[in-house]
Amino acid sequence: MIQNSLVQDDRITTFINDEAARQATSLNFIASENYTSAPIRRAAGSVLTNKYAEGYPGKRYYAGCEIVDEIETLAIQRCTALFGADAANVQPHSGSSANMGVYSAFLKPGDTILGMSLNSGGHLTHGHPVNISGMWYKAIHYGVHPETELLDFDEIERLAHEHRPKLMIAGASAYSRIINFAQFSQIARDIGAYSVADIAHIAGLVAAGLHPSPVPFCDIITSTTHKTLRGPRGGLIMSKEQYGEQINRAMMPGLQGGPLMNIIAGKAICFYEAAQPEFITYQKQICATAHRMATAFQQHGYRIVAGGTDNHLFIVDLSDTTYSGLAAEKLLASIGITVSRSCIPNDTKKPWITSGIRFGTAAMTTRGMDETTVEEIVDLIHAALQPAITATALQSLAQQVLAIAVRLPVPE
Repeated sequence: MIQNSLVQDDRITTFINDEAARQATSLNFIASENYTSAPIRRAAGSVLTNKYAEGYPGKRYYAGCEIVDEIETLAIQRCTALFGADAANVQPHSGSSANMGVYSAFLKPGDTILGMSLNSGGHLTHGHPVNISGMWYKAIHYGVHPETELLDFDEIERLAHEHRPKLMIAGASAYSRIINFAQFSQIARDIGAYSVADIAHIAGLVAAGLHPSPVPFCDIITSTTHKTLRGPRGGLIMSKEQYGEQINRAMMPGLQGGPLMNIIAGKAICFYEAAQPEFITYQKQICATAHRMATAFQQHGYRIVAGGTDNHLFIVDLSDTTYSGLAAEKLLASIGITVSRSCIPNDTKKPWITSGIRFGTAAMTTRGMDETTVEEIVDLIHAALQPAITATALQSLAQQVLAIAVRLPVPE
């Protein structure tokens, strides 16, 4: 008989403590990451993880869902109010599952989709051949203009009329400029396609009114909740009212079973936090630090893809250096700076290697990073990327990185 007592798992406790120490002693510039508030972490680790709530509020397959019904309903209400959407599904476990929910709601295997290519800044779930979105559907990809590296709407329109996709998806994982959702959705309407906006990276900026919203223009909007929105790890789908039930059926029973009610509670808190005035101030600072950081790299002679940034991220082109994106990522990690390698438009290196590195400022801005600190950090990165850097010099840089990390603590 199993004893009803607490068991201390020392190994996992050690791993968690080690990860907390790693986060506290390093500088995080991974554009997909952020730091949640203590209330969100408490919700994510609460007794709500014990409740199985397959279905939707008022229509569950299990008893005892009265309280979690209230939680999910509140999360939906807060989400739609924050973004001005008609309907929302807050059950997707991730942005990827949100995108797959949309595809399964509106497409059949073999249907054509039009999305942004990965090496231009798109996402795996926008039809890349190694992803299920590229395996199940016929994926056509648009890119950026070869000279400006901005979205090439002439190409998007040409491809849309040539291939007549049933669904067009806008949005990116590594695009630093404003996305014209109105123009994109108009092209989709012209050919009778569904228009989808994936705002996983820019959701916080959209919520704060610092990036044009796709809600008035696109049929469906997908997002994560853990990047600029600064919530728990998860996804969401918003849509016009007429598509709400169709999307709900696609997510459950189509793709997922029981929702993660502890995470949905965290999402509800996230939407509440994002509706506060200080959240707008935070989002403005994200953009300010990203712009200053990109400019500082340019002053050191680096090329920034698309010439700069309008949001929280940018890509540094390392083609004229001795480093690939992978090599630079590993080198910077060795001194306590975490970044992610990234393709540049028309990259000649493989996606695992890449010619660029992507920087995002949402996480470090949460920790209090300002424009002055940005310049200090870029100087350290530039010093580390010198071709003849010595082990002794790297050790010195690591100590300087640690000092900055201590000045900018991870929120408790």
